[in-house]
Amino acid sequence: MKILTYQQARTALKRNFGEESVPESMLERIEKTFGEKLTPEQVVDRILQDVKTRGDEALKEWTRKLDRVHVEALQVTEEELQGASIEPELHAALQQSIGRVEHFHQNQPTSGWINHTEAGALGQIVRPLSRVAVYVPGGSAPLISTLIMTAVIAKVAGVPEIIVATPPDKLGKVHPAILVAAREIGIQKIFKMGGAQAIGALAYGTESVPQVDKIVGPGNTFVVLAKRKVFGQVGIESLPGPTETLVIADETASASFVVADLLAQAEHVGAEPVLVTPSEKLLYAVQEELESQLSALPEPNQGWARESVKERMKIVIVENLQQAFELNNIYAPEHLCLLIENPWEHLGLVESAGGVFVGEDSMEALGDYIAGPSHVMPTGGTARFSSPLNVRDFQKIISVVGVNRKTLQTTGPAAAQIARAEGLEAHARAIEVRLQE
Repeated sequence: MKILTYQQARTALKRNFGEESVPESMLERIEKTFGEKLTPEQVVDRILQDVKTRGDEALKEWTRKLDRVHVEALQVTEEELQGASIEPELHAALQQSIGRVEHFHQNQPTSGWINHTEAGALGQIVRPLSRVAVYVPGGSAPLISTLIMTAVIAKVAGVPEIIVATPPDKLGKVHPAILVAAREIGIQKIFKMGGAQAIGALAYGTESVPQVDKIVGPGNTFVVLAKRKVFGQVGIESLPGPTETLVIADETASASFVVADLLAQAEHVGAEPVLVTPSEKLLYAVQEELESQLSALPEPNQGWARESVKERMKIVIVENLQQAFELNNIYAPEHLCLLIENPWEHLGLVESAGGVFVGEDSMEALGDYIAGPSHVMPTGGTARFSSPLNVRDFQKIISVVGVNRKTLQTTGPAAAQIARAEGLEAHARAIEVRLQE
């Protein structure tokens, strides 16, 4: 953990997007699997090319090598999907989350427009993507919320076919909670596959896996690299990196709440928690509270959180809240938490953030699961120019041009002149041949 001044933080809070280390254990496993030392990029290149060439056979082989499980049938059967069950309380919680996410995104304007005037018609047609894939990480636990925070929005956008890809467990099965959530959303196609091989299958298509138009969802380094490499073959929503939260808190904030919000993100591997405050009193209270809450966490969460706090946590002391918001806009965090007096009065100072959590009752953890907006938000400073996952990510806009003769006569000569300035004579003549009629 580092304690910084405002001036020090202006430099320290600038990030290099896309820098993410690979655990040493994973590198050793790669060397053992491939029989040689390879970079993550080289690994992904080989896997993608193999899946592109050999399809299902390569997909199953890489699942066996990397996930250490043999999958006979890649797609979850109808019996598996309909037979999945979970505790009633969790089932009800998932239904509530699905309902709130759906309701939130139904409020987003998504209609097209066409203006018919005496000059003709100009407008936009909005169409949903035909087929979208959601990647749901498995790892140590199923990220059920990721499925909800992506697939529900695609459904609201009108996507007719939503496909889910998620790594199988050691028995070659998909966690029942993911199946129940998928069933509630109305998803029919779920595939037992993860990692770069899953991204390749979705991008290129195989005998069993249909090619999609867009792939959304977070993943480890290999998933992110694979998404980057197949972009252009298919669309992607972002290249998500480790999570980050910046808390702006003043002397009115509860140190207990501040630490709780920081640790909620710190328990993610690679997370970067940041506190910005003008209050030295709060700084000391947070330092005292930190160890107490850390020690109360179970393993392995405590270990992950301690590593994040030790290696990447920063506390910045500023002179006033104006400086705090200036630093936020430089940092452009995934999550911004406002634990300050009269937080709504300061919302206008926010220029960059994936999501703003206003007041002590609006903790970021609530946003991860049930508040309404998607928790798939820009990381690594990309909130400077990008947005959380939303309905528009699953739609395309088609421009409509229908000018009449009068408008052609008034705009055509200017267009032809610009075309010739660019050295494109055929463009100019395509316009002028109409003007000469």
